[in-house]
Order: sequence, then structure tokens, then C-alpha cells
Amino acid sequence: MNEALSPSRRPGIRAAMFVDFDNVFTGLQAMDPLAAKRFAEDPKHWADALSAGGSGEGARRFLIRNCYLNPMVYSKYRTYWTRAGFRVIDCPSLTQRGKSSTDINLVLDAMDALAGSGGIEEFFIASADADFTSLIQRFRAADRMTTVIAAGAVAFAYREMADHVVESHDFVAILNGTTAEPIHAVASVKQPHVVAATKAKTKTKASSPAVFEVLEFVRSAPGPVVGAMVAHRALTADPSLKTDWGGFGKFGTWISQIGQNVEYSAAQGGWVWDSKRFSSDDLPVPADLQPGIEEQVTRVTDVPALSADQFRQIFQALAARLRQHPLNRTELSRQVRDDCVNAGQPVSRSAVSFVLQGLAYANFQLSEQASPAELAAAWTANVEELCRVALLEFDAAEKLAVKRWASGGLLDN
Repeated sequence: MNEALSPSRRPGIRAAMFVDFDNVFTGLQAMDPLAAKRFAEDPKHWADALSAGGSGEGARRFLIRNCYLNPMVYSKYRTYWTRAGFRVIDCPSLTQRGKSSTDINLVLDAMDALAGSGGIEEFFIASADADFTSLIQRFRAADRMTTVIAAGAVAFAYREMADHVVESHDFVAILNGTTAEPIHAVASVKQPHVVAATKAKTKTKASSPAVFEVLEFVRSAPGPVVGAMVAHRALTADPSLKTDWGGFGKFGTWISQIGQNVEYSAAQGGWVWDSKRFSSDDLPVPADLQPGIEEQVTRVTDVPALSADQFRQIFQALAARLRQHPLNRTELSRQVRDDCVNAGQPVSRSAVSFVLQGLAYANFQLSEQASPAELAAAWTANVEELCRVALLEFDAAEKLAVKRWASGGLLDN
């Protein structure tokens, strides 16, 4: 073989992409319908962002681009994907319950690619479905890099097995064109070279109004402060950060690079503190999340570690927002987050997004008629299903405790 044409001599990382269309599209619709439309109708946009995840030897060459969709529901999007260079695999429903054949087709094709002669170095799975955890394990066992692109809640084991996870809000930012970063720069990473690339970003100017407000707030606080409250202060001082946190993609990355003794932890929804006076040992534990049934649920299922009061405030704020702007979902999670902060029950935007995703999984249709109790009931049903899938076994009293906690007490009657 001509050495110049040998696969080992071609520039770029040899990669394969497998897209669970139904899972990603449904997840995006629950968070941002406009982003869902762009995902379905312009796959070339974000596929190119993936390919350009590095430069020179770091760029990617997708030798395989597969999209798996249910033709009975999503056939109208087929042309967009074939024009973008994807191979579209029809996965019709094979059961009375509507379960499609995506999982088995995707796994079989991925295993063929792993065992094939193409020398795939990096595998991308676009799906939040934890059923693919075993597949990710096979990739890792074969010493291949793995990236999960999620549009919804990602199970803990699934997240931990992947080398990178592109979170829902980061993927939405890419689809909406509000970040120019390579896709791995906005991913949750465990790889040293990617972390170094993130640290190489230019720090925010200390003179910016948002940084000034954060420093004043944190340094005068009597203890660690909930991240949502700090984010709210920063956005009030500098609304332009709302787009993409100054190019850093998300609040946690932005706050972490400020320095000046400002420390951040993503634990329990996010906390910020002045390291001259406090440490991570000073982070409080909510009273109703002391070791018990709720703590067990949050640890095993990734349900946000919020108090019952915080969950109740989310449902109340969400119902109010839906009555005001029933058709505007793009900024819904941010608006609900801000409403909770203003009501004295601060929560993170990621926690609100998790709840919205749970409502979508419970097939709850968001509308202006939705009441806080109806939202709580659908969300609680989703939490109970997550517990069932995680094989958590509870007695009657424990089930009642989970119901009261997850519903924010709205279902007591």
C-alpha cells in the first residue's frame, strides 16, 4: 500500500458518531424547541463543530456518521441528515408499547466499528440513554476515547464511564451558536490535555462589573453562598453574561477562573465562598437531606439534592411562568431559576433543567393550564421511575417520604 494513503499517516483523529435521534430530539424539545429544530434540520452545523474540536493532528475525521430514527415519527428529517453526510438507519417501533429498535441497531453497528479495520480512536454517542453504559465500558476496555452528548439527565454510571460528557446546556449553546468553543472545551472532562486547554482561556477582567459584584457579595457573606444566588448577582450586574458567560460556556467555569480567593464547588447544586475565611468543610447540608432516604435517592439517581421547599418553589415558579409566556420555552430554566432565587429558595439552572427533562420523560405536556400540583405529580412519577430503574427498594413509609420530598409537599392532600 502507498504509505501516503495509509490510515495511520492521514491527519486527524479517526472518529465515529452514533446519534440516537429520538432520544436527543425529545430531550432538546423539553429544554429549547428552537435548539431541537436546529439539531434536526441542520446536523452539519454541530457535526462540523465536533470535527473542528482541535486543530492539525487534533482535528477529527468522522469515518462513520450514523443516525438512528423512528421513520414513523421523524421521517421528515431524513433528507437533512443524508445531505449532511450521515447514514440514516430506520428504527421503527417493534412493540405495542412503541419501543423502537434504535438501541440494538446502534450497539451492533458500534461493535462492528470497534472490531473493524478502520482503527477508530474516538467514539461519540449522542444519547442520554443509560442503556448504552455497557457499550461505553466496551470502548474503554479497548482503550478508545469516548464522548457522550446528552440532551437530558445522564445517569451517574453512564457519565463516569465516558471520557467526556457534553452537557445539555452546552449542547444547546452550540446549536444556538452562542459558543465558539471546540466541543470538548465545554464538556465535563477527565483528560489532562483538555483541562489544560480550558485553563488556557483568558481570565475575566477583575474590573468588570460582574466580577466586582461577586467579590463584594462573597467577601461580605457570613458563609459559603449558593451558586445560583451568585450567578443571579453577576447577571444583574452584567446581563451580557447570560449569552455564554463571557465565552466560558457556563457559570461554574466562569466563577472558577476569577481567582482572588473565590472558590467554587459544584456539590449540592453549586456553592461559592471566600477561601480566606471558609473552606469546603463549611458547606451546609440541607436539614431534610441529612443521611436518609432522600440522600440515597440523590446519590444513586442523580436527582438534584434539593429540599422539599426548593422543589415546591420550582413547581410554583414554573406554573407561573407558563401562564405568562406559554409558548416561550427558550429561557424557561433561567427564568424559573431566577424566580426561585428571588423567592429565597435558590436553585441552580441545571437543577431546573433536570426537572424539566424529568417532566418530558413523564410525557407531561407543559401548558398554561399546568398547576404546581400537576407538575409535582408528573415529576414525582419520574423520580419514582428512576428509583425503580436503579433497583432501589423502599417500604411503604420510605415511599411516602420520597413522594413528600420530591413533590415539595404538594401531593400531601
